[in-house]
Amino acid sequence: MATLRCRSAFISDVHLGTPDCKARYLLDFLRQLRCDRLYLVGDIIDLEALGKRMWWHADHGAVIAEILDLARRGVEVTYIPGNHDAALRGLAGQDFGGVHIALEAVHEGADGRRYRVSHGDEYDPEHVGRSWMLHLGEAMHRFICWSNRRVNAWRRRMDMPYLPLSIIVKSHVGKALAYIRAYEERVATDARERGFDGHICGHIHFGQVREMDGLLYLNDGDWVEHCTALVEDHTGAMELIHWSEQPTALGRASRELVLPSPDAALALAPLARRQRSLDELRPAA
Repeated sequence: MATLRCRSAFISDVHLGTPDCKARYLLDFLRQLRCDRLYLVGDIIDLEALGKRMWWHADHGAVIAEILDLARRGVEVTYIPGNHDAALRGLAGQDFGGVHIALEAVHEGADGRRYRVSHGDEYDPEHVGRSWMLHLGEAMHRFICWSNRRVNAWRRRMDMPYLPLSIIVKSHVGKALAYIRAYEERVATDARERGFDGHICGHIHFGQVREMDGLLYLNDGDWVEHCTALVEDHTGAMELIHWSEQPTALGRASRELVLPSPDAALALAPLARRQRSLDELRPAA
């Protein structure tokens, strides 16, 4: 694939150390990435899962090696631990291999807009605790992810592009969507009260570009189901992209125009038939 050049990139919810991690797609993304700043917005290494069962693939180690190589090449890498790698929060303020660990960050865009960057688990209701996926039930979620792996293994054999089955299923569950909207409102309200222009987070495995009463809610999605990243170009415009065999633009926000991520695009159900390129949501040169 062509080199992806941008000012900043944001990824989260990789969950290295679990069978559901789409490390191969992420590795390809990182190898094509040319940026000044890379934010790792939590749940990169799933220490919680590894504590229950040791599971590791060579591609997972390659992802870590690629991130360290980016740091060695001068990319400013910031790691903000999430709830699944919360043990690393005790290392905040330290640097490892050129990767700076922080509890949160403030990102100033090229256009002057200021964003708070955090994993986002602090916005969970107290009675939920871990994530909106608990609304579906842990057993159901594990079954959906298992089905996602099996379906896409078959699609690869048929030379068909990746299809995020789990996101498609959950995007049609009313209670899950209601939880997502309430979560977005909590994040936007807090960012507005803090005086930011927007908030960048992950956590809920649902990428989004959304303007909410003048504030930008930006969720970079995940690399378990959705395979998405948020990138900032050199004008300060933010773009949510899906990265697999068919890189796809899902939403874009500049000062002049916000093209929100529609639920249909987020589910990626029409991906195979739309064949949308990354350039479609970008203004003509």
